[in-house]
Amino acid sequence: MDIHNDWSKIRRHFSLSFKNSLHVSIASVDTEQNPTVTPIGSFFLNDNLSGFYFEKYASKLPAHASTNSNICILGVNSNRWLWIKSLFKGRFDQYPAVKLYGQLGAKRKASDQEVLRLKRRMRTTKRLKGHKYLWGQMDNVREISFHKAECINLAEMTRGH
Repeated sequence: MDIHNDWSKIRRHFSLSFKNSLHVSIASVDTEQNPTVTPIGSFFLNDNLSGFYFEKYASKLPAHASTNSNICILGVNSNRWLWIKSLFKGRFDQYPAVKLYGQLGAKRKASDQEVLRLKRRMRTTKRLKGHKYLWGQMDNVREISFHKAECINLAEMTRGH
């Protein structure tokens, strides 16, 4: 998978993944070289091989970034119909999972446009009690730049991707 040529497909995949899983998993490495995974429900991709997430709850990612900014983000499209249809056919018509490799950048105040993107994504939950607890006062984002993408290999099921 070529990150430059396939970026629009990658963005579409992560959008579908979020709709089905409500999060992505971000792997980082701590100061003792131990891997750790953090679920993030506020991750967005931009159109220029970059992205961001709202940094309200993640505590380990920023700590790890101070010594090792490398990360890997996994987006799995866990739509049940996609998997059943693919198992029946013996192959996936689209990527079931994609990994993005990149570096965490600076933490900064979220732009109005970034806050609007979050509000648009979470609008279906805005009348629910937990909405303000999870999505209220999301002020800061952490930038991410990407350099590599990889489709998950599931042998014959993903051949041709």
